[in-house]
Amino acid sequence: MARAPVLLSVVMCALLAGGGLSVALAQDPSASLAVNSAVSGLLEDAGAAHDRQDYAAAIQILLPLGENGNAAAQFNLGVMYAYGEGVVKDDQQAVAWYRKAAEQGDAGAQYNLGVMYANGEGVAKDDQQAVAWYTRAAEQGDADAQFNLGNMYANSEGVAKDDQQAVAWYTKAAEQSDADAQFNLGNMYRNGEGVAKDDQQAVAWYRKAAEQGNARAQFNLGLMYDNGEGVAKDDQEAVAWYRKAAEQGNARAQFNLGVTYDEGLGVPKDDQQASVWYIKAAEHGHARAQLNLGSMYANGEGVPKDYEQAYFWWLLASVSGDAVSIRNRDLVETRLTPEQRAAAQAQARDWRPTR
Repeated sequence: MARAPVLLSVVMCALLAGGGLSVALAQDPSASLAVNSAVSGLLEDAGAAHDRQDYAAAIQILLPLGENGNAAAQFNLGVMYAYGEGVVKDDQQAVAWYRKAAEQGDAGAQYNLGVMYANGEGVAKDDQQAVAWYTRAAEQGDADAQFNLGNMYANSEGVAKDDQQAVAWYTKAAEQSDADAQFNLGNMYRNGEGVAKDDQQAVAWYRKAAEQGNARAQFNLGLMYDNGEGVAKDDQEAVAWYRKAAEQGNARAQFNLGVTYDEGLGVPKDDQQASVWYIKAAEHGHARAQLNLGSMYANGEGVPKDYEQAYFWWLLASVSGDAVSIRNRDLVETRLTPEQRAAAQAQARDWRPTR
């Protein structure tokens, strides 16, 4: 099954592609060319100071510009207060500066102000205000705002649930190559939410996101090839996409890749490789991988036969309530010495999933 839409993005706007400060000037038709040139020079100086991590110097340049109404300076002051660069971190001050720039139409500030309201940082959490500011930024073409606005409509946060609106905003962001939006749009087509169900469109959007390295899209694209949904069934293609996602740490892909080696689907059957990928998924807390890994230890398939390790993995898997894991756990327990049983139980108590 395709995954649910991703959670609300909380990534703040970058200062500049490449890490410098924004040097976009607020539009002021009455300003003379000389004044604009001077302000531009000051903003470039602030950017250079920021790049060399002389944040105090950047603040010293930006503060008077911001106080005099320059939206680019106000936006960047907001970012520096949000991150505690050259000043004590202060979300309320960040909000104040974002608001000044946002009210002048700065799309980045509008987006960041929406994030602050969505997360309750520097202001009381208010999803309706988040939607309002995301909308203003999204209407100016800000892809991050379009993506987050799609999430708000999809998840009924600050606005009535409206899958058609979610699709509309995801599409705008996806067309700007936003990989998360492409992934979510693939899910909407896969599930028939806000659009007619269309597996071919789902595959197309998953592929766009997957080719950008989105692990969830790579996993879902693997599923589509695995199941022959929207594309001809192709076990080798499924394996290729599972592998890409698995190598990024996606536990579901790691489990599915283990299954392909376990059963010889799209790859030669290889118990050692199956155990490698089951272990990776199991260490992330994937219960079915833990179940299968226990079986491999119990049977000595791909790993040395080891009832104590089988018991350990089935102990973990049984926490999910899976009947097979519980039955296997209880059966293998009878083959252990009291010392082995106690050791495995202690190992299970101390175990924590890999993140």
